[in-house]
Amino acid sequence: MDDKVSRGQITGQASRRKREEGALMNEAGAVEDGLTLYNWPTSTCSQKVRLVLAEKSLRWEDRRLDSRRNENLSEWYLKLNENGVVPTLAHGRKVIIDSSVINEYLDEVFPNIPLSPTDAYQRARMRAWRQFIDEVPTPAIRIPSYNRYIRHKWETMPQHEFDALVERRTVRKHFYRKMGRNGSGPEDEREAIEKLRETILRMDRALARGPWLIGDQFTLADVSLVPSLVRMFDIGLSSLWEDRPLVAAWYERVQARPSFAKTFYPGSRYGAAGSHPAIEMSAC
Repeated sequence: MDDKVSRGQITGQASRRKREEGALMNEAGAVEDGLTLYNWPTSTCSQKVRLVLAEKSLRWEDRRLDSRRNENLSEWYLKLNENGVVPTLAHGRKVIIDSSVINEYLDEVFPNIPLSPTDAYQRARMRAWRQFIDEVPTPAIRIPSYNRYIRHKWETMPQHEFDALVERRTVRKHFYRKMGRNGSGPEDEREAIEKLRETILRMDRALARGPWLIGDQFTLADVSLVPSLVRMFDIGLSSLWEDRPLVAAWYERVQARPSFAKTFYPGSRYGAAGSHPAIEMSAC
């Protein structure tokens, strides 16, 4: 996303419908690659896809859904993604859902800047990392994120309104029923943080063999992990890698990549970055 879009400027003469749906045009209004990403600024899964779009220097339309109106559960959006989560990628008339699937699709369809190894064994290692990330740190980070930020929105909401909002969701009802308006108990958070700690330990072992998770090449495995570490940093969990210099150096290298600033623009991070995550019920 270029600087104009990063500053939140809406380009072109968008229709009223597009304005309501938060349409922003990437690359000064040009969408030569026919890509539209429906996403939220602070969604870690959305950030994962924005990283790939930026790494590949693709031009795309940035459709930021209005989380205040739970637009991910609106009738028009559910026709695109019946799971009611972000992100969703539209490539012309084709619609692709699930951030990991979207990233694999982008890497195959736009191969000029590859984010997957050419060697079959290294690709297998990358896929194993991505599966671990999807199953362990990605869901684990939701619990401290909810407890420390998101729950403050729901604490003052009447229980029947909260229950009705949860029931509108098509996926992860169990998660929100468990978390409730007040968040999880300390044992759940401790368990989540242990999973994040295990992630850091695995990273440390992998990075002993090279600057990136799969060696010398920055791949989709690294992309998948970036948003989780950014979120950990933003919610005060960076101490998990303070005694892991290889992980700290990886995080510094990630932040130095041009794609980082394009992905994590002002308002897209929790805490001091100026976002308002407490009003968002995570749709990732």
